[in-house]
Amino acid sequence: MGDKLKLQKILVRAKRQVFSEMVGNNPSIFQGEGYDFIELREYSPGDDIRHIDWNITAKMRTPYIKIFREERELNIVMASMLNGSVHFGSKKLKQDLIAEISALLSFSVLKNGDLLSSSIFADKMYNFSKPSKKMFAVQKNVSDILEFDALNKVANYKLMADTLYKRLKRKSLLIITGDFFEIPDFKLLARKHEVIAIIVRDRLEETPPSMGFSSLKDPESGMVLEGDFNNSSVKAYAKKVHDHDHKLYETFRKDQVRFIKIYTDDITSVQLKRLFEGRK
Repeated sequence: MGDKLKLQKILVRAKRQVFSEMVGNNPSIFQGEGYDFIELREYSPGDDIRHIDWNITAKMRTPYIKIFREERELNIVMASMLNGSVHFGSKKLKQDLIAEISALLSFSVLKNGDLLSSSIFADKMYNFSKPSKKMFAVQKNVSDILEFDALNKVANYKLMADTLYKRLKRKSLLIITGDFFEIPDFKLLARKHEVIAIIVRDRLEETPPSMGFSSLKDPESGMVLEGDFNNSSVKAYAKKVHDHDHKLYETFRKDQVRFIKIYTDDITSVQLKRLFEGRK
């Protein structure tokens, strides 16, 4: 499928889901922890009833709600790690899945009237867009992801964390998407911002089939690997991935980073809804 056709399909589907079906039905999807309470005001039709201050309401005998700074304008940053291994997928490329995620969340951000910025990383930072509330920003973000040449590029999560820590002066909701076959250190980022990690995977990466003697090309290094991928070696590999992910999850929990894993054959909108409905 051509990049332009793929782009249009992703944008049209995401916009429909956000504005009529999925994320758009939840106006508080991006309200997170750590944002400042500003003031009280009388309840108006359409306000989120979860923000009613029941103590003040009882005293004043009129509904009052709490206004938080993020309701006026959240700063939401989406960072994509596009190293070589995202150029893989049995149902669709992980890179295409990252583009879908970006489209859905970008439309949701703008629907809520918040500021959206995005960035692409691999071995270095390749772009960083200025905060915007314009719909065109969604198309540009998704197009940049789809057109990015990820092959033979390695992931540098330390550079990503250091760069975002220095660049983002204002407290933000930071959504980082990648396949996370390296374990990042987001401890400092999570102290300064609210950080969410979206792990994108293909199921064959975690439970590969027995293929016998085969030649495989590493999409990061470009090296060709030859070997006998029998039942024993495949099980050993699967265990290694399982152990890695266990350590990854523990690291995220310790650093207070929320996370979810989305596979290339998942319904992306459903998984994102699960993620954000679970936020407190």
